[in-house]
Amino acid sequence: MSVTVALAAVAALLAATVVLGVLLKSREGGRRRGAKRGAELRLAPADLAPAALAERATLVQFSTEFCARCPQVRRVLGAWADARDGVAHAEIDLTHRRDLAARYGVLSTPTTLLVDGDGVIRARFLGVPRLDAVADALAELPGPSINA
Repeated sequence: MSVTVALAAVAALLAATVVLGVLLKSREGGRRRGAKRGAELRLAPADLAPAALAERATLVQFSTEFCARCPQVRRVLGAWADARDGVAHAEIDLTHRRDLAARYGVLSTPTTLLVDGDGVIRARFLGVPRLDAVADALAELPGPSINA
């Protein structure tokens, strides 16, 4: 194999790796996904214990002890929810509650669910959620608007 062919192969492999990395990162980056279609999926209040569902909405963050980004998400979402009436932030550590990962379809952490006051899961955010996407999801909830 000539040096030119080897360099071209390495360049093509590098380009494919970069494209794949960009695609994977764009899919994760806090992108909002709708709740699953069909039957209404509800969060059981007992799964939040000792926390409770907020009147308007609860941001339920699924974390693990080994998640590097989870502490950042906890701080940001906690402060963001505290600044809004009727909105709360709750965190569930899947390290100790593995059963909940299967029940709510959590494949990676952090994953955040937007749950309305009745426990209905309205949106899902994978990775670090973008606050503008969270605000948009909150604005779509029925009822009075929330101070942004």
